[in-house]
Formats: sequence, C-alpha cells, structure tokens
Amino acid sequence: MTLSPHSVQKYSTDSRLAIHYASPLTQVESWRHNAGCLPELSLTSTEVAVTLVGRARVGRTGDGRRQESVAVPGTFWLCPAGVHETNITRSHAMPELVHIFLPPDLLGHTALESFGLDPGNIRLDYAGGTFDPLIYQIAKTFRDITESDPIERLMADSLRITLATHLLRTYLVRPVLVSQTNQSRQALSQQRLQRVLDLIEARLDDNLSVDELAREACLSPFHFLRAFAGAVGRTPYQFLVDRRIDRAKMHLRQNKLSLAQVAQVVGFSTQSGFSRAFYKTTGITPGEFRRDG
Repeated sequence: MTLSPHSVQKYSTDSRLAIHYASPLTQVESWRHNAGCLPELSLTSTEVAVTLVGRARVGRTGDGRRQESVAVPGTFWLCPAGVHETNITRSHAMPELVHIFLPPDLLGHTALESFGLDPGNIRLDYAGGTFDPLIYQIAKTFRDITESDPIERLMADSLRITLATHLLRTYLVRPVLVSQTNQSRQALSQQRLQRVLDLIEARLDDNLSVDELAREACLSPFHFLRAFAGAVGRTPYQFLVDRRIDRAKMHLRQNKLSLAQVAQVVGFSTQSGFSRAFYKTTGITPGEFRRDG
C-alpha cells in the first residue's frame, strides 16, 4: 500500500495553500482553485475534495461519466485511484478546498479482509457533488487542528481510518455487507485492553500510532478503534489527551517547570496546543490552574 498524490499535476493552474499533514498513508492539502479548466489526468491515489469556502458550478468527467454540481461549503467529490478524469471545469474561483489523498486500497488488503471484504472486488464509486456531514467534519478537523499545531499521529491515523471505512461502507459501486461473524470476533478483552492502557501510560509523551496500539491489542486498526471506544467510552486520542492533562496537573502543582516545559514533558508539541487542550478539558488555562492550586 503506497501513496502517490497527484495534486501538483491535477491542479497545475491553481495555488496550493498548505500541506497540513503528510505520511506514507495520508496527505492533506488545502488549495485555492481558479475558474476555468483542468488538464486531464489518470489519478494515482484516491482523492476526497471538500469545499470549505466559495461557490461555483463544477463539472467533471471520470472514465466517460459526466457530473455537474453546484459547489458550496461542505460539497465533496470522491475521485477513486485509477479513474481517468477529463473536462474538469469551474465557473468561478473557489478560495479554499481541502484535499485528502489516500492509497488506492485505502486500508490495505489485510485490513480489508479483516473488515469482511474481498480486496479483489472492491471498487469505489466516482461520487460527489453532494454533502456528506462526516466527510465535511473530517476535512475541517484536519484543517483546523493543523493550522495552529502539528497534528498528532494518533489523531491523523484515526481520521484516516474513519474516512476510509466510511468510504467503504457508503461509496462502493456494489454495496457489500460487512461480515458480522468477523466483527463479533473483534472484542477487546480486559487483558488486552490493559496492555494498551499500559502502553499509552508508558509513552504519554510519544507520537503513538493507531497501528502500534492495535498490534498491542491483537486487532486490526479498524476493529481496534471500534473496540477501544466501546470499552473506554472515548477514542484512543481523547484518552491519551486526558491522561496527558492529568500528568500536566501533577507538574503544575509541583511548580518546578515552566508552562512550556510542562507542555513538552507531557507530550504536546507546542505550548499553545497544550494550553488549548488543557482549557478544553478543564475550563481553565494551565496558568490559572497553577495559580488556583
């Protein structure tokens, strides 16, 4: 499973605003698109494009299939890897879109099999020009978080897996049923859950990935996310942040480290990111917590 984003070739007449996140399995970019036409291209990765700002009439043709739509904030398009796109037109400039690039097989053959799907029969639809609330939220989350602070690998992994599985559930050419038998075997026992919690506790200041936690639980990443949330009531990333805040409170009470040092030792990449997470969790800033403590 490899990722080869085609954005520079496809949007050669437009302006890239930022690369928000880049890894071997995911790349997230924001672009400003001009009015006019785009060059024809065979897509090397699966692309999800989401309008954040702007309004325009958009036309596109994929493997001979023509689509016309009116783009407003929240409108998305799915561009599966391997599709040959031609005659892409925009009636007006579109100030900001988020583009998420995923590998052609989305989750990898092993993950697809654990999901109850035959990798050889999976084909995503050339869909879009409509609103999908989950895809819109994922795009905004990527953009909003990474504008101010580097995104955590654990959160990026979770967003990627959530997006990929949503595409598999909702936008296949031929819908398929997920094997209930396969899913029923994916429970997270108390022993395996404890191993995962111990790993998180031991590496609170580290950039953990979903794959690492899933291996500790002996589950696929997709099934791990579902099982962890079911067992703990929070996502792995939310649990990690809560534990970091708990440890930060201990350091703040001791009053030996500066706020920047506390942020670093508990695993936040910046003090501003630490302060936002602390306020979101507690309702007060780290400085206020230290003064009141």
